[in-house]
Amino acid sequence: MGQPGLRERKKQKTRLALIDAALDLFLEQGYEATTVDQIAAAVDVSPRTFFRYFATKEDVALSLHVDGQEAMLAELACRPGEESPFTALSHAVRAMVTMLEEEDLAERARFLKAREVIDNTPALFAGSMRRVMENERQLIAEIARREGSGGDDLLPHFVVALATTVARVGFEFCPPTGVDDLAALAARLEATLALAERSLRPGWDRP
Repeated sequence: MGQPGLRERKKQKTRLALIDAALDLFLEQGYEATTVDQIAAAVDVSPRTFFRYFATKEDVALSLHVDGQEAMLAELACRPGEESPFTALSHAVRAMVTMLEEEDLAERARFLKAREVIDNTPALFAGSMRRVMENERQLIAEIARREGSGGDDLLPHFVVALATTVARVGFEFCPPTGVDDLAALAARLEATLALAERSLRPGWDRP
């Protein structure tokens, strides 16, 4: 795939500027107290421009969260068909974390700011959970497609529930206290994925 053109680069730059301004304002004065007008003014654009990129204030707050979920779904769809469902989904989760690790410091800091805002704002936390549930439905549908199974097959539901629980355990043990936490997050997530993979093998031994 070629490099994005100038227009796409400018759009991405504006999108990231809006995200950065929103996260800084949310952390400084609170999510509820921050308005779309304030976010737009911080980037020197109009509210109309803001709404070209995000439908609501919640959308800008959760945009990185959604981006990660979409990347995981895309990675799952690209995994080899001969992989078992859990192996394919585990690789998709790992790819999402690797993508974060390979980002520059600004992107890492942006991710951790977003986590802090979501974790400290009940309305956003609830919104993120709604999006997690929607993402799980999409993952279930993709596993079912890969397996050629119908909607009454329990396997896709079980695999997605297991993988998302493993990922949640990995994230919960890495509080957002700094950019270096991404290394700890990746290590914790890898450990929980490895534990899950070992536990699914016959005759596994607890380490």
